[in-house]
Amino acid sequence: MKIRTCPLIAAILLMAIIISCKTKNADINLSSPPEWSKNVIWYQIFVERFNNGDLSNDPTIQTISTPTASFPVPEDWAITPWTSDWYTQEPWAAKTGLGLRETMQHRRYGGDLQGVLDKLDYLTDLGITAIYFNPLNDAPSLHKYDARHYHHIDVNFGPDPQGDLKIIASEDFSEPSTWKWTSADKLFLKLVEELHARNIRVIVDFSWNHTGVLFPAWRDLIKNQQNSEYKNWYEVISWDDLETPENEFSYKGWLNIMSLPELRKINVIGERKHGFPFEGNIDEGAKEHIYEVTKRWLAPNGEVEKGIDGFRLDVAEQIPMGFWRDYHAFVKSINPAAYLVGEIWYQKWPDDFMNPSPYINDSIFDAVMFYHAYRPARGFFAEGIPQFDAAGLAARLSEEWSSVPEPFRFGLMNVNATHDTPRLLSCFANKGKYKYKASPYEDTAYMSGRPDEETYQRVKLYLAHQYSSIGSPHIWNGDEFGMWGCDDPDERKPLWWSGFDFDDETRTNLKPGTPQLDKVGFNKDMFEYYKKMIAIRKENPVLSNGRIEFTYAKGNVLVYKRINDSKQMILAAFNTGTAEVKIELTFKGDYTELLTGIKGSGNTVVLRPMTAALIKPD
Repeated sequence: MKIRTCPLIAAILLMAIIISCKTKNADINLSSPPEWSKNVIWYQIFVERFNNGDLSNDPTIQTISTPTASFPVPEDWAITPWTSDWYTQEPWAAKTGLGLRETMQHRRYGGDLQGVLDKLDYLTDLGITAIYFNPLNDAPSLHKYDARHYHHIDVNFGPDPQGDLKIIASEDFSEPSTWKWTSADKLFLKLVEELHARNIRVIVDFSWNHTGVLFPAWRDLIKNQQNSEYKNWYEVISWDDLETPENEFSYKGWLNIMSLPELRKINVIGERKHGFPFEGNIDEGAKEHIYEVTKRWLAPNGEVEKGIDGFRLDVAEQIPMGFWRDYHAFVKSINPAAYLVGEIWYQKWPDDFMNPSPYINDSIFDAVMFYHAYRPARGFFAEGIPQFDAAGLAARLSEEWSSVPEPFRFGLMNVNATHDTPRLLSCFANKGKYKYKASPYEDTAYMSGRPDEETYQRVKLYLAHQYSSIGSPHIWNGDEFGMWGCDDPDERKPLWWSGFDFDDETRTNLKPGTPQLDKVGFNKDMFEYYKKMIAIRKENPVLSNGRIEFTYAKGNVLVYKRINDSKQMILAAFNTGTAEVKIELTFKGDYTELLTGIKGSGNTVVLRPMTAALIKPD
């Protein structure tokens, strides 16, 4: 990879481009997140488990195998049926003698981009306006964070895997001018075009912290050692001494996962401490490759309107701040309205979250995945640990929002469940510490199956809060179906689409005694509730742009209002207790309760136990 400009000149050029973009795009303000990000409903898609729209492109032993796998893919390996019991091992898996959790990593269900295209009407009907795709880059794993190629879509997500492998093999990895568009790449660009035509934005997940072991630069380094042109790309601890029979080569894998070799950090200043930002950068060769990949997807063939709308950036705290400043400038020089959202999570697991303030500004990210608001809300609505009463929740939310500059609060990605957490229903059903021993693999008492009816009601109360609160709501695909699932890997089940006939699911498979079975499938009641909340959010701009004021917070009762400069106002009230309560309204006159559509009048409203109200003056 040839470095075409020195870093200083590149930085100057980038800033000049940004100034030019700001001049040409008067509505673009880089001191605030992109305006569109404040008004969207996020939907996160994990393609391999979303929908199998093309049976001809399903993964094969060839495309999922890696040399660092904990065990080789068995010769009789096969795609797992979409509707099979999640907790039953396949015949090929049972023969290994390994546990369920170990063999699950080799499972594939065949989800692909055609499967997403086939569900566009569903997404539109639900009301989705922005998609966050988990990694789509070509990779052997189910999660795709172990990139085989950053600059290509996974071959099994497109219509011609074998043809795409030949196209990729004909390229010169080190020379972007030789990169071609595979059938999977072209199908993804078609998908972006279709989503944009429906006014749905698109961002894609990338990890610039590590690659996979099949990444061309890594393979060259393994083969040529110190003579590799990529020798400075990675965190190599020691090289192999060719004069000895032993292999002394060692390197740093992310979290000591050797299938994820880390890209090398340079010019690191001071102590690098987990969970805290640190200064430095990424090796210039690797950095230029990242820039080429970024440009390829933001502006394919130089056409910004045909590109994606931003990036979700994995394990962002593992990467130096100098790189993020440069990356922000580069991305905004291509598309000033692009959205950058970082994964900022634990300072010290399992109790202390990172402070997001160093990362959310006009130089680093537009937003982070804001787990910070969900955990205290869970403590109130689910009575989970750590537990909060209404006053405690109001205080904690105010504290969390105060760590984010005001213009950026409204563009936060307001998450509750993702590919890295238990599903929302399971997280509410199990009231222990958030994301701590959150599966039957760590705690045999953890409930892996269908929650009780109270849990569904508590989740609905929380959703009324999420959709009436600050930040753009986010849905982990399948939560709107009423899916349940523990922490990784159980939150990554294939989706329970309506019309499918699923096998009963083993509920207590890890416990002694007779297994219990759960009926699984699409939950129309939950789907309709999500659809209602999305419509309420979209039909009332004050829920996206209004400031929040807590008017009552005591015990089990929480009341706040959203109000904007256009004098629009909605009062949100929640009662998680066992007795009905009378809520004093902040206005007099006629109103509509948006959850039920019931009309009312006066200055008080009665809230029954375990209910919420969104009250809009007429």
